[in-house]
Amino acid sequence: DRDVAVRAYMASFNLTGAVQQKRVGDLSGGERNRVHLAKTLKHACNLLLLDEPTNDLDVDTLRSLEEALGNFAGSAMIVSHDRYFLDRVTTHTLALMGDGRAVFHPGTWSELERYVGEKVSMEAR
Repeated sequence: DRDVAVRAYMASFNLTGAVQQKRVGDLSGGERNRVHLAKTLKHACNLLLLDEPTNDLDVDTLRSLEEALGNFAGSAMIVSHDRYFLDRVTTHTLALMGDGRAVFHPGTWSELERYVGEKVSMEAR
């Protein structure tokens, strides 16, 4: 919701109290990443490109990111090695396989793994 008070919105990314009063240049690397993430998710857009968004996030901020992505009305392309995160926020998966193929699957990473496993099992018969 775009009407959320700025301080409450920033607090949802674990940027509270005195941290909110600091200049961005004075923040730690992790805090700067959270500010950037909060700004990115607040802008009206229909496509997000996120490269390893879970790096350097604490659990609370990770949950805020998951919630923000769940409420996002557009599409998001997320590059991540965090399979648990991908299972929680994705509805479709484009996976680059070890043999150079790209596989598109209408489901989460875990669903794609099950599908590929079943397909390999059937081909082995």
